[in-house]
Amino acid sequence: MVVLATKCYVDGDARERALDGLRSLVDNAIGDLAVEYEVGVRHDDFPSVTVDGEDGVAARNVLREEWGAITPEFERGEIYTGTLESWDESGFVLDAGEDVRVPAEEIGLGPGSPEQVRTRYGLVQHLSLRFVYGEPSRLADDERDRLYDWTRGTGRVNANSATRGEVRATVNRAGHAGDIVTVERLGLLEQSVICREGTDPPGLLASIGTHLPAELLCVVP
Repeated sequence: MVVLATKCYVDGDARERALDGLRSLVDNAIGDLAVEYEVGVRHDDFPSVTVDGEDGVAARNVLREEWGAITPEFERGEIYTGTLESWDESGFVLDAGEDVRVPAEEIGLGPGSPEQVRTRYGLVQHLSLRFVYGEPSRLADDERDRLYDWTRGTGRVNANSATRGEVRATVNRAGHAGDIVTVERLGLLEQSVICREGTDPPGLLASIGTHLPAELLCVVP
């Protein structure tokens, strides 16, 4: 079994749509392999994929590579993935099956309080982030590089609580299909709308925000 490092934290019909989407994504990833699989959700909202069959090892590796995995234990100095659960003046708290605190001085994304850093880089709640486990834990170098790259592009609007299809449909409904490059999937319910050159991220956020019941944060280059 692989526990995916992304969360399904919505309820009702939205939860069913999210899980249907996840089953399709899992099928796209491992459906051609000689395996049978079943998708479920743990009590803590992390999805689990039970895999059996001749290609089981390969399938589990594919899922870990694509989504990251929640593990039952940690080794100091190793890289893991958690979701952004909360933040305060002291740092970030990531949910990696248990709470892992990344102190403010170990975030490594430039000046400002954790809240200011979170806003500057568009870190919506539940976003998956890679970290190096230790005393203290810190954001992984590759994670810092990824987030720095976001600020060097054409701008983004990040959202949670919605599938990629729902965000894309919202952008289209708001009349901004021509103002974006694509909607990048960051997690099951976390998406990033990548702006075209000349599109104003705060303006796009204001326009689509009325149509999308989600947390929205923009990344301005």
